[in-house]
Amino acid sequence: MAHALRGCSLALIFITMWLLIKAKIDVCKRGDVTVKPSRVISRGSAVNISCSLKPRQGCMHSSSLNRLVLYEFNKTVGFHHGHSFTSQVTNLPLGSTLFICKLDCVKSNEIPVCGAEISVGVAPEQLQNISCAQKGERGTVACTWDRGQDTYLYTEYTLQLNGPRNLTWEKQCHNDCEHLDLGVSLTSELLESNFTANVLATNSLGSSSSSPSPFTFLDIVRPLPPWDIRIKFLNASVRRGTLQWRDEGWVLLNRLRYRPSNSRSWNMVNVTNGTGRCDLLDLKPFTEYEFQISSRLHLHKGSWSDWSESLRTHTPEEEPTGMLDIWYLKQHIDNEKQQIALFWKNLSLSEARGKILHYQVTLQEVTGRNITLQNTTGHTSWTWVVPRTGVWTVAVSAVNSKGSSRPTRINVTDLCGRGLLAPVQVSANSEGVDSMVVSWRPPGKAAPAVQQYVVEWRALHLRGSTRPPLNWLRIPPYNVSAQISENIRPYICYEIRVHALSRDQGGCSSILGNSKHKAPLSGPHISAITEEKGSVLISWNHIPVQEQMGCILHYRIYWKARDSDSQPELCEIPYKHSQNSHPINSLQPRMTYVLWMTALTAAGESPQGKKREFCPQGKANWNAFVAPSICIAITMVGIFSIRHFRQKVIVLLSALRPQWCSRKIPDPANSTWAKKYPIVEEKTQLQLDRIQLAWSTPEEPEPLVINEVLPQVSPVFRHPHCPKWLERGRGVQGHFTSQEDTECSASSPPPSRPHTAETRLVGLYKVLRSRGPDSQLGKPTSPSTVLQGDYLPSHEGYLPSNVDDLPREAPLTDPVEELEPRHISLSVFTSSSLHPLTFSCGEKLTLDQLKMGCDTFML
Repeated sequence: MAHALRGCSLALIFITMWLLIKAKIDVCKRGDVTVKPSRVISRGSAVNISCSLKPRQGCMHSSSLNRLVLYEFNKTVGFHHGHSFTSQVTNLPLGSTLFICKLDCVKSNEIPVCGAEISVGVAPEQLQNISCAQKGERGTVACTWDRGQDTYLYTEYTLQLNGPRNLTWEKQCHNDCEHLDLGVSLTSELLESNFTANVLATNSLGSSSSSPSPFTFLDIVRPLPPWDIRIKFLNASVRRGTLQWRDEGWVLLNRLRYRPSNSRSWNMVNVTNGTGRCDLLDLKPFTEYEFQISSRLHLHKGSWSDWSESLRTHTPEEEPTGMLDIWYLKQHIDNEKQQIALFWKNLSLSEARGKILHYQVTLQEVTGRNITLQNTTGHTSWTWVVPRTGVWTVAVSAVNSKGSSRPTRINVTDLCGRGLLAPVQVSANSEGVDSMVVSWRPPGKAAPAVQQYVVEWRALHLRGSTRPPLNWLRIPPYNVSAQISENIRPYICYEIRVHALSRDQGGCSSILGNSKHKAPLSGPHISAITEEKGSVLISWNHIPVQEQMGCILHYRIYWKARDSDSQPELCEIPYKHSQNSHPINSLQPRMTYVLWMTALTAAGESPQGKKREFCPQGKANWNAFVAPSICIAITMVGIFSIRHFRQKVIVLLSALRPQWCSRKIPDPANSTWAKKYPIVEEKTQLQLDRIQLAWSTPEEPEPLVINEVLPQVSPVFRHPHCPKWLERGRGVQGHFTSQEDTECSASSPPPSRPHTAETRLVGLYKVLRSRGPDSQLGKPTSPSTVLQGDYLPSHEGYLPSNVDDLPREAPLTDPVEELEPRHISLSVFTSSSLHPLTFSCGEKLTLDQLKMGCDTFML
């Protein structure tokens, strides 16, 4: 079975090969295509292409129906009816072009007859720049050349090297050949020999040979590049470094080049005698260097080897040099403490001369308690909280494995304490995407005292977020501008300060700036709305720094009534980083408003922030209420300080008093005076026997005799007494005089003419008669017998406690007609006190027939 399968496979292979051969043989079985003068022509030449049919290979019906068509690829070049035809072709492109002749019969597809490939090219040019080289002792000789323009034809190259004693080495290659290895090695025995190289190029259109190129052994043979390169430092000191390598034995000269890794220029050193080592004395500490070495077989001639692979290494560390650049910020915490924040810049690589392990920071108070604070940190900043008293000095040094740098010392002062040193007209302008130019003018008369300027800048940040790094740049006093680019990014707002320093004093000015800006991406969100002291306080959250898109110049608060189509009102607030609230006083109470905010940069306004609705409750505006009240009070005090106006007002108020406001006189038996002071009669001016008789008589006291006197004087108008005037005294028997009573009695208007006390008292009560043994009926009691007290403590009667308020008696000398009753009607209420008595009770009037009030009495 296996033999049968193997036989079938062989038969299949044989049949396939036969079909391929037969197809190739039978390609042109119907006719021939000939090309004259040749199938290979030079560029620009013309060729004649002929197509002919073989006998009995035309169309079957008639020879006149034979139609021959010549194609250049798929493009028709020409056609002819018959058995053969010829066509001339010109301007063929470089390279190969295929022509096919086909037979076109009626009512049938085109039948291929034959084809021809025509090649267009150029003759070889003369070869240039022949060079030969052998790499190392065991290498072979290989030569290269420049073959010039492409011929587009099959070209054969022959390299020939001729040496001493008729030694010849030859080798061939074809087409795109520009390098050829002869496969032979030249030894040191031929060190002084000369050689000649030649290359011949040949194709169908011609040939070309290069000029003979002479070489010496040293020109051809190049040593291999050195290897196993290493460097050692004696006692780990950069001051003595030795570079070592390995090389071929016949090498006599080496060259060394080295440079710092961040440099573009090389340092070159030649090393003779092939020792394979070199001492280097000018290397910098803690610097990465790159080393390369090349070799040559002769001191003065010959070819250099290729450069060796690079050796990269760090040199050892040394003690740091230079001094740190220090800056600081001082902030008061309270009346006793302050915060000092120190910042410093990293030393450069040449100054650090090693890896900085940490920084040594010392803060010392030098005038008072001589306090010294020390700390070690790996960061470039440090913060202390110290007392505000005293003068503080700071020292900072950098430490590596070999030692520390010299400490930088500064005195901590108020950097902005002297306003006379503050620079003026500070401005910040964009200088590209990542830099700004800060300019200023010197501080007037204090300009000669300025020793240096310091430009300080820091990106603005929101409260509670991470503080961005602080940057500063020191400027000599004769410059008034600086370009800042460190940590400057577009669409970020920076707070820039320019300090002018003079010894231990300083002044500063600040400004906001950005390198590039556009309108903010979002607006502030209103966080709270409250009413305070008659106004509405709007509080908001600041826009995130990444959405501010530059320095914000203003905030705008918009508001309008809800469901209103009118344009909103607005309030524009200058931007302050520390401000997040603002009052509005123009909102109407009990009206619902819609409020929102926006932010503006120099490029435009942000979209609206989150809207809030609010309805003010309309609480009283005490500021608007108190001010008019104070003015009215001052005016009233001024008016009432004039006696004339005060009396007129009192008269008017007395006349307008309603009748029902009068109070009845309380029962004397239940008075406070009668209960607390039973022996008050001892201090009166009544006779002792009368008083004893009055208190010892158990029966009802005899009626008090009151002599009725016809009213002959005008009624007296008194100011309405206070509600408790009957319960208060005027300093009699230990009673105190209240302010109320004093004001009430003091407000009685002065009479237009003098009246006695009895005359006025008659108008109110009639005249009080005494029934003593010395008194006579019908005679009025003298004024001296009128008691000063709340009530009379005898059976004779009682009087009001304000008798002393009435004017004393004076002789009545006026004519009779002046004693006629006078009626004044100013009140809208009726008052019986304005009319005389219309009854008569004879000569006696007892208290059981009389009721007495504040302004009237009746039977």
